[in-house]
Amino acid sequence: MSGEGRRGGREARRAARTSVAVRSLPALKRKLPLYEVLSEEQVERIHDTAMRLLETVGIEFREDEALAKWKKAGAQVHDQRVRIPRELLMELVAKAPERFTLHARNPERSAEIGGNTMVFGPTYGSPFVRGFDGERRYGTIADLNNLHKLAYMAPALQNTGSVICEPVDVPIPKRHLHITYSAIRHSDKSFMGPVTHPSRAEDAVRMCEIVFGREFVHDNAVMVGLINGNSPLVWDATMIGALRVYACSGQAMVVAPFTLAGANTPASATATVAELIAEALSAIAYAQLERPGAKMILGSFLAAVSMKSGAPMAGTGELGLMNLMIGQMARKYRLPWRSSGMLTGSKITDAQAGYESAFNMFPIMLAGANYVMHCAGWTEAGLTASYAKFMLDAEQMEMLWKFGQGPRFEDFDEAIATVGEVGPGGHFLGTAHTQAHFQDAFFMAELFDNNSFEQWLADGEKDAATRGLEAARKALDAYVAPPIDPGVDEALLDFIRRREAELPDEQS
Repeated sequence: MSGEGRRGGREARRAARTSVAVRSLPALKRKLPLYEVLSEEQVERIHDTAMRLLETVGIEFREDEALAKWKKAGAQVHDQRVRIPRELLMELVAKAPERFTLHARNPERSAEIGGNTMVFGPTYGSPFVRGFDGERRYGTIADLNNLHKLAYMAPALQNTGSVICEPVDVPIPKRHLHITYSAIRHSDKSFMGPVTHPSRAEDAVRMCEIVFGREFVHDNAVMVGLINGNSPLVWDATMIGALRVYACSGQAMVVAPFTLAGANTPASATATVAELIAEALSAIAYAQLERPGAKMILGSFLAAVSMKSGAPMAGTGELGLMNLMIGQMARKYRLPWRSSGMLTGSKITDAQAGYESAFNMFPIMLAGANYVMHCAGWTEAGLTASYAKFMLDAEQMEMLWKFGQGPRFEDFDEAIATVGEVGPGGHFLGTAHTQAHFQDAFFMAELFDNNSFEQWLADGEKDAATRGLEAARKALDAYVAPPIDPGVDEALLDFIRRREAELPDEQS
């Protein structure tokens, strides 16, 4: 028997012995009412202010091709400053679709972006990880593989993400190839693509064409790019170039001003939203100059700056209000919108991390964000991806997914009937209804401890972070890769080999 055959047999036996069913919840179809904090007059005030900022102050597009296209479209261009008439801006923004499908390698994991749908994904962009030994260190490709596996196995994450942590052991010019391959190979959910250089975005598109086919990719979103603006009022050449690649290739883009309220925006929640809307709409409009109908997500990354230390803060009341406001503005423009979920400035998985993450995420649920990044693993203002917090966050997202479905009445009459069966002074533990529904009637967190004090002592006095790490180990031990066509896999690896031979090891 060939070595490949022996390995296949061992892998099959291992899968049968160790695998657990990969539960996957679909994108959330929210049944909660939208919570809106702005009156119609206030919505129009923010809109008018955003328009006036673009008409009078203008915004910089630091790239010659973009400047030429804006000038041809009818905007006023002076040096790198672009002033956009509101009629032109809104005409272009209206070309972006209100909703679209984000296709996954496994069609069952595809999801609609927009409307009443919410899609959740893991943290993004952390240079450091906090691993199983509790130490903070630079991330590696092994860490990234692990985190993509955990994202695949997390039921309430519909997106695998991309650079959950930076694999610093891979040369920067070649890193995007391995990040994209890891997201494709270790999960069959949708994923995000690189934006650190237009050529890297092009490589990711080519890899998607190997998986999905060139014609399909040209007309269907299979990947999301995150285009960050430099607030206040700047789009740089790298981001514009990546945006152009994604737009012209038919792929979806989040355009997200990187908001540090009080530092690169005014020290005002409402004024910050007006600036952010101006910045985001200008990029959405520009994408339509590249390809009318380009799939766009109005994005934001929200943090406030501590006036004591200058550090970013998460989970504040003002940030919650800003998420609610941005949701209203996105709906005015009939655009899908993105926010950031389980954010915290805490360095470890502690009470601060829990409080800030919960308070940050809950307004997002009420506001109805369509695409939510950073829903698992974020610590230290995004500098560190935590294995422990990843698992705790992922479980909380399951609870929030259930919350977002709203009240259930499917078994209401059956449940009420048991009241008559039990009568005064009885209990419901043994009723047929309880036996049939106890597992799904109330969310039961596996990683939280609700045992007696004595049982907690007997189990080793474990805190939540310890239980999160144990859950990560268990999940990775049980992981079985989703199937992929061997020919497609080999074609991806061959593409990586050829591109690596062309690329330098050092960043120029």
